[in-house]
Amino acid sequence: MTAETVTRADLINKINQNNDFTRQLTSEILKKTLEEIEKALANGDHVKISSFGTFSILQKKERIGRNPRTGKDAKITPRQVISFRASPVFKKSVGEK
Repeated sequence: MTAETVTRADLINKINQNNDFTRQLTSEILKKTLEEIEKALANGDHVKISSFGTFSILQKKERIGRNPRTGKDAKITPRQVISFRASPVFKKSVGEK
């Protein structure tokens, strides 16, 4: 099974096929939606989209890792990472396809 990458342009085209919006309006709506998600996460908030999932920021602690090329221990600095947890409804719909 080979997976294809769905791009922003692909999403805009798919959304545009089923409505009367202009491509430019569809693009602007998607852009603004992603910007609002980004702003909320930057503020430390969780973003929950019903029937889709929840985005949140996790704090990773400093730890010791291993350089795979040399095998030597290396310190991994503390950092923030974005986490996405799919809703049960979303998991079910993806699992059925």
